[in-house]
Amino acid sequence: MTAVRDGLPDGRYGRTADQRSDRKLKIVGAVFGAVLLGVVVWCGASYIAGQDLSGRVITWDAVSDSAVKVHLEVVKDADAKGVCTLRSQSEDGAEVGRKDVTVDQRGSQVDTEVTVRTTARATNAVLVGCTASGGN
Repeated sequence: MTAVRDGLPDGRYGRTADQRSDRKLKIVGAVFGAVLLGVVVWCGASYIAGQDLSGRVITWDAVSDSAVKVHLEVVKDADAKGVCTLRSQSEDGAEVGRKDVTVDQRGSQVDTEVTVRTTARATNAVLVGCTASGGN
C-alpha cells in the first residue's frame, strides 16, 4: 500500500501566494494599528494638556419658577482666568436659562454659588464648559 498525499511536499517549493499575502496583510495591519494608537495617545495628551480650567456642578436647586441656584467648583492654575457657561433646561428639554460665569479669583480651586435666571421652571443645571481667557 502506498500513501496518497494531498498537495505538495512541505518546504520543497517555497511559500504559496496565500502565505505571502497573509504575511503582508499582517505587517500592514500592525503598522496601521501602531499609527492609530499613536494618534489616539497624541490627541489625548494634547487635550489634557490644553485644559487650563475644568469645572463641575456640585449642587443645584430650582429656587423658583424663574431662577435656579448653582454651586460651581472650578479647578485651575493659580493665576488662570476664564469663563464657565452654565445652562438650565425645562422638563421637556428646552433651554430656559444660560449664564456665563467669570472666574478670575486667585487660587487653584474656586467654589462659587451662582443664580441663573430662567424663563420657566428648571429641572436641571449643567456645566456646558469652561474656557480660559487670554489675560493670565
